[in-house]
Amino acid sequence: MAQSFSCSQTDQMSIDPRSGFCKSNSTFYSKRKPIPLPANHALDITTFISSRPHSGKVAFIDAATGRYLTFTEFWKALDSLSSSLSDIGIRKGDVVLLLAPNSIYFPLICLSVLSLGAIITTTNPLNTSREIGKQISDSKPKLAFTVSPLLPKLADSSNNLPVILIGQEQNPANLEKFRIVGTLEEMMNKVPNETRVKDRVTQDDTATLLYSSGTTGASKGVVSSHRNFMALVQTIISRFGTTARDETFIATVPMFHIYGLAAFAMGLLGMGSTVVVLSKFDMEDLLLTVEKYKATYLPLVPPILIGLVNKSDAIKRKYDLSSLRTVLCGGAPLSKEVIEGFLEKYPNVTIMQGYGLTESTGSGASTDTMDESLRYGTAGMLSPSTEAKIVDPDSGEPLPVNQTGELWLRGPTIMKGYFSNEEATASTLSSEGWLRTGDLCYIDDDGFIFVVDRLKELIKYKGYQVAPAELEALLLTHPDIADAAVIPFPDKEAGQVPMAYVVRKSGTNISQPAVMDFIANQVAPYKRVRRVAFINAIPKNPSGKILRKDLIKLATSKL
Repeated sequence: MAQSFSCSQTDQMSIDPRSGFCKSNSTFYSKRKPIPLPANHALDITTFISSRPHSGKVAFIDAATGRYLTFTEFWKALDSLSSSLSDIGIRKGDVVLLLAPNSIYFPLICLSVLSLGAIITTTNPLNTSREIGKQISDSKPKLAFTVSPLLPKLADSSNNLPVILIGQEQNPANLEKFRIVGTLEEMMNKVPNETRVKDRVTQDDTATLLYSSGTTGASKGVVSSHRNFMALVQTIISRFGTTARDETFIATVPMFHIYGLAAFAMGLLGMGSTVVVLSKFDMEDLLLTVEKYKATYLPLVPPILIGLVNKSDAIKRKYDLSSLRTVLCGGAPLSKEVIEGFLEKYPNVTIMQGYGLTESTGSGASTDTMDESLRYGTAGMLSPSTEAKIVDPDSGEPLPVNQTGELWLRGPTIMKGYFSNEEATASTLSSEGWLRTGDLCYIDDDGFIFVVDRLKELIKYKGYQVAPAELEALLLTHPDIADAAVIPFPDKEAGQVPMAYVVRKSGTNISQPAVMDFIANQVAPYKRVRRVAFINAIPKNPSGKILRKDLIKLATSKL
């Protein structure tokens, strides 16, 4: 497991208090107050969160129906569900799949599974059966939670996988294809079995298996521990303070993603805040929910914030957003134009930003005040108890302040590694616990991180990760395509969209719409190719690696 290493007394004397840079070991240290971690090693994240004070108020509200769970009801239902899962044989180390949209039950399911020492793996409801099947084949879950409308996505890969249904619909089509072992409602209302098996769970045990494209493009299971999430909860608490118990947050971002899972299923629960849950993003529903529940905090991704700026006049005429005090933005640093535009339209709202990866449990850097966010283009300062290095990608040498290189992170939120993939783990995690982020960054004189470019070949579409290698592999299966490359193309609303460069096979004349339709039929909507260009040959280096930068330059030369 990655550990948090501290600067020796000798090194501390050479730390620049302004930048956090230590000359003697070329390491940047967080300027924020270190987070406390529990001394009890035999502790799981569920017990850790449940021990936090919460004032007995409402924990989760369903924005659509108004149904809610108080903290007391939440922990009571969790005890019942944990007992029910134990009774059907779920044990420490078993993997449980959760395929569902956001709901007030999403955190309940996750923390019930984790309380047993079992492992939760989530997947995007927009993913295709093929994509979900691939994850099932890799993670080998013993049980799945899902809603009736998503059951068909398990049909081709369930292999008689036991399923627990979430929600009221009990008679989906072709139910006989599935091994339904119960419903969430009956399990969370069952009297707990006081003699149930309780395995010893430690901070080092695996908690989640979230799938990420990492730094190389192929989807891999990120193994995160209970300690990783405890550190993340403590980081969130240190960021917002104990007064956050009185705040109301809107859950807009998906809980299957590290951003949503860390914030809504764990961090805010640990703070004792109220979370209003939207099952899916819709701008009108979002604004109505802010108004109805007098929300004070709004976590979102850049495209939503840009929408709030572009449509501000119409929004202000129709909705009362006067309760809103803070927006929390993650996914990509905001530009000077966007921040200034937002502050002009919403002068009473503070912007806070964050930077993190699935591999760092969503933690890494943040801006925690408006003044920090006004350092335009920054991803923020290092999270508490986190260390960084800026490393020259060619020489491997660590670099000082204001020099651009790959950002390496180390601290208590760094993953254990990639599931059953020693090669990928070794190439991403150093023997000393450093996570190679794949992001080209520099840290300035005041300790602020700036992301300059990506070493890793990921496309960020509306905050979602899209791996070019996955789309390229699919394109090459088309009988009319000889070669292909996929690159990120800048887009004002989405951030980036996948663009394909295609080499037609001799004698064929495949069209742009045909290429796009071919991919659209096989992947989740956010992975679809949005632009296509035809080319005589894909530029590659002598070892056959696609020269994406050449293609990006070609694609953007006319902008």
